[in-house]
Amino acid sequence: MEIDITTLDAGTDDKGKLGKADLPDAFFGAKPRADIMARVVHWQLAKRRAGTHKTKGMGEVQGTTKKPYRQKGTGNARQGSLRAPQFRTGGVVHGPVVRDHGYSLNKKVRRLGLISALSQKAAEGKLVVLDTVAGVTKTGELNGKIKKLGWGRALIVDAVVDDGFARASRNLVGIDVLPVVGANVYDILRHDILAITTAGLEGLKRRLNGDAGHEEIAA
Repeated sequence: MEIDITTLDAGTDDKGKLGKADLPDAFFGAKPRADIMARVVHWQLAKRRAGTHKTKGMGEVQGTTKKPYRQKGTGNARQGSLRAPQFRTGGVVHGPVVRDHGYSLNKKVRRLGLISALSQKAAEGKLVVLDTVAGVTKTGELNGKIKKLGWGRALIVDAVVDDGFARASRNLVGIDVLPVVGANVYDILRHDILAITTAGLEGLKRRLNGDAGHEEIAA
């Protein structure tokens, strides 16, 4: 599969076309697996959870340890502690505790999820290959180029994110920049456009080829 290499100055005409880039069918032409992408996204979001929610149990709340009143003869229900959960100042029963919400997901499944996300963008015609993004260091300049291209929410993937370009894109709503090592299913799917530089494309190929022994699962 081949796709035009363009630039941020291309706009909507043919200006800025710089040849063709080769997209391996194994990585960009596979049948998208919605179930696999859902599993990977769930795994990513679970790992992002802080897990710092916490409530105090009966043994953790402050208060007296004295028995409120004698066991029998008062006409009230028996009580052993004012720190019990039925009292307003008591502890919480089965409340959340600090924990890690992350879990393991097979590397083959994660790889197939990334391939599915890339293939889906390519099939929808929402994959763009850029020559380079280096040299754009002003937010206003970048904003003008993106408006001319007609992009809404866009994810730009480069081999190594240029500091100047990262600063220029920082305040643009819906525009995110990631290095190849950070490209992931969740961010690809939540953006309308996936723009990859030629250097980023080669980096993605190398990253996916690093698990070439399991390449057959992408079919």
